Amino acid sequence: MQATMELRVTPHHLARNAYLYVRQSTLRQMVEHTESATRQYALRQRAIALGWPAEQIIVIDCDQGQSGASAADRAGFQQLVAEVGLGHAGIVLGLEVSRLARSSTDWHQLLELCALSQTLILDEDGLYDPGHFNDRLLLGLKGTMSEAELHVLRARLIGGQRSKARRGELKQILPIGFVYDPLDRVVFDPDQQVQQAIRLVFQAYRRTGSACRVVGYFSQEELLFPRRIRSGPAKGNLVWGPLTHDHVLRVLHNPRYAGAFTYGRTTVHHRGNGHLYIERLQRDEWQVLLRDAHAGYISWDEYEQNLQQLRQAAHSYGIDRRESPPREGPALLQGLVICGRCGNRMTVRYDIHKEREVTTYTCMRTAIQHARPVCQRVHGEALDAAIGDLLIESLTPFNLELTLAIQAEVQARIDDADRLRQQHVERARQEAELAQHRFQRVHPDNRLVADVLEAEWNARLRELADVQDLYQRQRAEAQRILDADERKAILDLATDLPRLWRDPRTPARERKRLARLLIEDVTLLRADQLTAHVRFRGGATHSLQLPLPGRAWQLRQAKPEVVSAIDELLNEHTDGEIAAILNERGLRSGLGLPFHSHIVGDMRRSYRLGTRFDRLRAAGLLDKRDMARLLKISVGTLKTWYRHGLITGKAYDDKGSVLYQPPTGPRPRRGAHKFHPRRPSENRPERRNEV
Repeated sequence: MQATMELRVTPHHLARNAYLYVRQSTLRQMVEHTESATRQYALRQRAIALGWPAEQIIVIDCDQGQSGASAADRAGFQQLVAEVGLGHAGIVLGLEVSRLARSSTDWHQLLELCALSQTLILDEDGLYDPGHFNDRLLLGLKGTMSEAELHVLRARLIGGQRSKARRGELKQILPIGFVYDPLDRVVFDPDQQVQQAIRLVFQAYRRTGSACRVVGYFSQEELLFPRRIRSGPAKGNLVWGPLTHDHVLRVLHNPRYAGAFTYGRTTVHHRGNGHLYIERLQRDEWQVLLRDAHAGYISWDEYEQNLQQLRQAAHSYGIDRRESPPREGPALLQGLVICGRCGNRMTVRYDIHKEREVTTYTCMRTAIQHARPVCQRVHGEALDAAIGDLLIESLTPFNLELTLAIQAEVQARIDDADRLRQQHVERARQEAELAQHRFQRVHPDNRLVADVLEAEWNARLRELADVQDLYQRQRAEAQRILDADERKAILDLATDLPRLWRDPRTPARERKRLARLLIEDVTLLRADQLTAHVRFRGGATHSLQLPLPGRAWQLRQAKPEVVSAIDELLNEHTDGEIAAILNERGLRSGLGLPFHSHIVGDMRRSYRLGTRFDRLRAAGLLDKRDMARLLKISVGTLKTWYRHGLITGKAYDDKGSVLYQPPTGPRPRRGAHKFHPRRPSENRPERRNEV
């Protein structure tokens, strides 16, 4: 056998290097199975025995701890293939085929390159020349057996896992909030602060219905969320940090928190580049689902309800945008409106008009996909007001029950946050006491150790003081808000829900949440009038008939009472005087602006109310030329007489232009405005007329 091996080794092979490939699949095998590494490195002696000098034997062992199932992440194997392809290798040494590759693709690629470059292969059983048919057939069979062996090993391991998983006994990495007891049963984490933080996440989501709002609540209240380190020297340690959005989603999607045991929720796909892709399966594709396997933080029904809310939130980003979560903006029916013509969901459009958001419900899907005109466009202000009135009528019998529920929810929320802060303070106090205990137990001679422990004790005391100060401040703030604002709001809600609904300070998001509790959807059909079919949750329906919103020029028209007031006031006042009177009465123009003389003039001309000049002329008043001709005086004398009150008139514009009242008595004599009667004097004798 040795002679046969030596005959296959030619000077052509010895002129090139010998490559020894060493690999073990896992780091644990490197530590515990040292004999395998010893046997692999011993192949160097086989290469020396075949004639290779020691300096020409190159050991490639950089793939230690790497699986041989693929060559994608094995830099050593890729280096080996490159050297063989370049013709630098005379022989490749490996303990067995499985050390080189467990994939038929990688193995046959290496065989093909060895055959083309006339490179030998040596394992523990013998020496092979891939260029010979019999040797290549044998090496191919060994590679196939190695790949099959890997499949059998994996099937045995996975079969054992599945068997234990069907019984719910498979130990898995538990999410935060659960631990294994000494009997390997899943129980709540004995740390009460951890439990309270998990429960507070579910309570906040139950209250807000949004993962982002839960993160905002924790950030506003300055609450921390726990997690356990999964790897490294500090593996298993509990750390606290800010709550993030992905933390909330992982908690809400994990069925463990509902007390269920699951297995096979994901599957792994291999991509062409050698990377793995993890796909999440639907619930009916899970391999194992055991409900009520252990105690949970929520019920299974609440878990499914949370998933349904998350799916509804995801719908807001889809094509239909249906049932999107309530967000900012005044549109009460956001995500609930259906087009009565095509059946698609109508979207919301906001326009800014006079620094105010104006809502329009628009059916745009057909217009976008097929380049057609917009199916329907409905102004939302009147519609939202009508739906709001309908909801208030529906809620009136339940005001007291709703108030009590809200009061209990607010109080429970504050109590939960307060308990979590108390536990945080208690934890800081325990750490300070432990630091004090360690410092007191140190021997006085160990001054260096004592200094370090004393510094740690002082640091823990400072942390305790900071946590206590934060706890007192937040507790006082929460108590103040509850006593001053929320209690008053709760009492007001019990007595006057309609006023709170119409209060502009009430957030639009809260109105939307209340509407979604009662309304399933609203179908709009615009014809001669607007028809809104409201479908309540539970199956009840109600139809509303609303007048169509006016066009833009109609919406800018003044109210009829304003026009009537201007028509009436024109008999006695000028445009400027009328504007002042209308502003005092609190009336506004069609654009919502205060009145001035130009607006009154425009409205007078638009509505053809007639000028004050024409009205006074119709009442018999004369202009200055006609009046001067009647009195047979000049226009200048006429104005002088008017200034001295000898004749009367009325102003017909804001510039002081006057129309005069014709005289009804004797005509004033010329120069009458210059006569000043003297006062009788006792010293002056009375003059008598002499004949």
